Amino acid sequence: MDTATRAKWDRASRTFDLMSAYGPEWRWRPAKLRLFERMRPDAKILFLALGTGLDISCFPRGRDITAIDISPKMVERAQARVAAYDGNMTALVMDVHAMTFPEASFDQVFTSCTFCSVPNPVAGLIALHQVLKPGGELHMFEHTGSRWFPFNVMMKLMSPLASRFGPELDRDTVTNVRAAGFRVTEVNHVFLDTVKTIHAVK
Repeated sequence: MDTATRAKWDRASRTFDLMSAYGPEWRWRPAKLRLFERMRPDAKILFLALGTGLDISCFPRGRDITAIDISPKMVERAQARVAAYDGNMTALVMDVHAMTFPEASFDQVFTSCTFCSVPNPVAGLIALHQVLKPGGELHMFEHTGSRWFPFNVMMKLMSPLASRFGPELDRDTVTNVRAAGFRVTEVNHVFLDTVKTIHAVK
């Protein structure tokens, strides 16, 4: 377990809903609803990272979902939302770099603003690749670095400070997904080239 990352997000859990629920979650909700519509009724689904469970209200009903988060405090705060989900949902404290699931456990993996914060993103994506079945799907809602000036320069300069309290701002997640062995099938830009959905298969 990455104790430094766990401690960072344990601290963030105290104000996470205040910072996220009434701004980013409202703004990005339509895009997240479209993403999570891809959760198949017959699939065994892994969701990373749960946080306080704000994304659960965007999930379709009746799915079989295992959700993980590195932060025990986040998972604790998510429990009421997990319990209220109309489907089969389990929440676990787990580091993506050290998951205990057998290989080929899941049909689909979903992430939401996650790989801006995973300490070793390619290693984390390789771990997801391993727990997916052959032909399994990866669906991501992520904010990434930009190729456009001046956003690329600004995000690069701000990222070291931002990462102390939350996410990094300048990651190339699409390239990281390919580096982990996935075949990228679709990339949709939600805002400029910094907020996007990424779809890939094993």
